[in-house]
Amino acid sequence: MNIVGEYQQDRWSDGGARGLVASVTHDGGTTWSRVIVPGLTRCSGGAYDRASDPWLSFASNGDLYAISLSFDFFDSHNAIIVSKSTDGGDSWSAPKELTADNTDGLDKESITADPINPNVVYAVWDRLIGPGGSTHASGQGALHAKSYKSQTFFTKTTDGGQTWSTPQQIYTDSSFSGSIGSIIRVLPDGTLLDGLVTYGNAAWKGGKCSSISVLRSTDGGSSWSQKPTIVSPLSCTYAGAHDPDTGAPVRSGGLLDIATDGSKVFVVWEDAVAPAPTTGRILFSQSTDGGVSWSSPAVISKTPTGVDAFIPTIAVNASHTIGVSYYDFRNNTPGGSADTDAWLVRCTGACTVPASWTETHLAGSFDLHQAPDAGGEFLGDYQGMTTSGDAFQPFFIQAVTAPSNPTDAYFATVP
Repeated sequence: MNIVGEYQQDRWSDGGARGLVASVTHDGGTTWSRVIVPGLTRCSGGAYDRASDPWLSFASNGDLYAISLSFDFFDSHNAIIVSKSTDGGDSWSAPKELTADNTDGLDKESITADPINPNVVYAVWDRLIGPGGSTHASGQGALHAKSYKSQTFFTKTTDGGQTWSTPQQIYTDSSFSGSIGSIIRVLPDGTLLDGLVTYGNAAWKGGKCSSISVLRSTDGGSSWSQKPTIVSPLSCTYAGAHDPDTGAPVRSGGLLDIATDGSKVFVVWEDAVAPAPTTGRILFSQSTDGGVSWSSPAVISKTPTGVDAFIPTIAVNASHTIGVSYYDFRNNTPGGSADTDAWLVRCTGACTVPASWTETHLAGSFDLHQAPDAGGEFLGDYQGMTTSGDAFQPFFIQAVTAPSNPTDAYFATVP
């Protein structure tokens, strides 16, 4: 079984990394090789200083697409770049720029191969415009900088990545509003859903504190719903997890993850709920009508009272079981290392009921104090997870030993 995970190599504390690396297995995770994705930075033979925000998607014919952000540190030039592999990640094409400008504001891109037509691939990203452009901050940083206007762009290819449509802005022209963290999912009837976080002064835009939202296209991305469907407003009191010993911020919150199972759609995110307005919980909502209507949010993390849970990732296995991975600090001993564990919760039915979810320990404890500080203790703005039959297979980051080896990428199979 061919599995590929991509991550930042040699992360800078003030944004981006020296390059992006793909870890590749062709035997289901028993052995791995590491491949530098070429042409993204000067260190990998490209023209840009740094790269960030890697995202992967396999097409149904085995072609693999990678999207990432490249940018310069000493000027404002940046680009959204796509690379393609036809041998399962062992080698990569020359990079292709989908867009490039001098805003220093491109951010949080993702890529999704169409599950039916292997030649069709969709890409989305944000462009933050405002005083000083973007510093490629965390999702929370962008959402709370309300002087920004954040635009959402979409493009697609119908010829396997040889050419791409002219990028079109699909959400918001107005100031003090916008979105971040778009992820495209495709329903069985071809409808495209863009799961994202929206915000704005008007409630229909997501409100001043932002909302988990969905945009919808029924014509392959040529046109999109003018108003987002609000899944759930976000609280105004939660600003991400915090180190349980020092109180220092953990870079988390502000982004969602989304998965589909036929016409059912599932979304997870991190937020606080009453009566603990500053403590992170993992929330879940589902739609059984293709994203038109949504259930009330349910807390599905099993984290004890007063302890943050953060950075959820969702997938659905072959038996229609939903799995969600996340981190928390429940095993922390006060005054020492920031003991952090990874967990997987699963649900087979009645998933809007918190008691329907069961939990498995995934990894840890590890010391989050060893992680790089990049606008907060940093494991990544998001993690990865795939499935094989009924097994869930998270691809995730753990902190190791600072400063020589602050984080490593890990893979697990959970039957």
